[in-house]
Amino acid sequence: MGLFSRRPKDESPDVTNDRAGDGADAGTKLPEDFDGRPVTSPLTDAERDRIAAGLAALRARGVDVDDLAAIGAAYDQAFTEARTGRGEGADVVVETFGIAIGEYLARHSAREWAVVTDVFGTDLGLVAARADTVIVPHNLVGARWMRGETGWVPGVVTHLANLRPRPAP
Repeated sequence: MGLFSRRPKDESPDVTNDRAGDGADAGTKLPEDFDGRPVTSPLTDAERDRIAAGLAALRARGVDVDDLAAIGAAYDQAFTEARTGRGEGADVVVETFGIAIGEYLARHSAREWAVVTDVFGTDLGLVAARADTVIVPHNLVGARWMRGETGWVPGVVTHLANLRPRPAP
């Protein structure tokens, strides 16, 4: 969650992090019995509003969040425009396409949106019932942004959706 975490930096943690220097975000709220595994909690109205705003921005771009090819093409275009100084900044692109990928996974896999906190911070993520893994789509986008990758969305997101397919009705 560290790259583009939404937790304010001036928010103090609930417990002292005895592992200072391990990359933990000063804004991380960790329970007393934290064992290093991500902690999830239900979405608040603020997170629901954040998702709704991201979906509205995607609709304004003409991006269908049920179409991975469209998400991938729009991301590649936004990345190229930003890198050439003609588009939005990294924070906007990561936010917008983190929401796009997260919503795709929420609709097309057995995962749902949640708030995820780990030693790196707190952000929107996706969780599956009885699963011990989480996906933080903003980190997927942010890491690939920093490496300058394009063309990755359809393959990566299809793979993630296939790991936890939605059960047949």
